[in-house]
Amino acid sequence: MSSFAVAASGFALGASLIMAIGAQNAFVLRQGLQRQHVFAVAAICAVIDATLISLGAGGFGAVVSSHPTITAVAAWGGVAFLAVYGGRSFLAALHPGSLDSRATRAEKKDTSLGAVVSATLAVSLLNPHVYLDTVVLLGSVAAQYPAGVRIFFALGAMSASFVWFFSLAYGARLLAPLFARPIAWRVLDVLVGCIMWWIAISLALGQLAG
Repeated sequence: MSSFAVAASGFALGASLIMAIGAQNAFVLRQGLQRQHVFAVAAICAVIDATLISLGAGGFGAVVSSHPTITAVAAWGGVAFLAVYGGRSFLAALHPGSLDSRATRAEKKDTSLGAVVSATLAVSLLNPHVYLDTVVLLGSVAAQYPAGVRIFFALGAMSASFVWFFSLAYGARLLAPLFARPIAWRVLDVLVGCIMWWIAISLALGQLAG
């Protein structure tokens, strides 16, 4: 199999995993709509994915799989963070000021880069599904390829992350006319809250069942 075909396989698998609606994607979408440090958010998410994919392709996925305690700690940390962030989204939906697109743009000046970076790191790193998809799943698939072409599979998967996050972050601006209406912000906040809490509940149930 050619290196291009291997890279294409990595891109396809990486895209299929990352495009599913989740906490990280919902966060990136909202930052893109608010136009708050969009490049930094997309770049952090993509670099984190690339780093985890490289670890998985390098064999670290097998190490994580053999130590369930690591997964359990990450899972409960993710449950706590997602529960709190989901609650904040529901509160935002009830606050009239957060629904006005002009007020939202004005809030951009009051939101520091550090705060946005911290939130991006949290929503990216406190979700165990990120590790399962990038390190374990992609790592196990990459291991099926010969060592000489495995890097192309990893590069293909990394490329999918960069294309997706930057497209989602900057493409969100196309939805700006829709979100000029207060009801659209209310629906988005409720949707984000539901996604966060659904993932938190599923993670908690998974740990309790295990």
